[in-house]
Amino acid sequence: MPEAPEPPRVDWAKASPEVRQAMVALERTVRQAGVEPGLLELVRIRASQLNGCGPCLQVHTRAALAKGERASRIFELSDWESSPNFTPRERAALRWAEAVTRVSEGHVPEEVYRLALEQFAEKELVDLTLAVVAINGWNRLNIAFRTPVEGG
Repeated sequence: MPEAPEPPRVDWAKASPEVRQAMVALERTVRQAGVEPGLLELVRIRASQLNGCGPCLQVHTRAALAKGERASRIFELSDWESSPNFTPRERAALRWAEAVTRVSEGHVPEEVYRLALEQFAEKELVDLTLAVVAINGWNRLNIAFRTPVEGG
């Protein structure tokens, strides 16, 4: 029998509207930076998979589908390295997102950085990194306060 989900904690967005506003402002900056919206959603989904953030997985999977992403590619994200369905630019972005998300496991390796620079201009890489920072922030807020998955 599956375990019952842990009860939610504080509704962080209601408890501190200023924090929510700051996160929304950060997202606005990410969206205006110019990294392709579909690629941003793939990166957000992958980071949320790594962190185990159900609410963010739900939001960004829906967003990716609405932007025309194929469900089959979303299903393959957890094993993107063995899938032939991702471009070199997407692979570099996903590899970078994983390294930045897992920074406590050995920082960002030089090889990952070099591969990212082959696909992204310096500004684009900084913008992509901000997107990874933002989704990791959302993940940590939702995980820490056990934000429930919609409908769950």
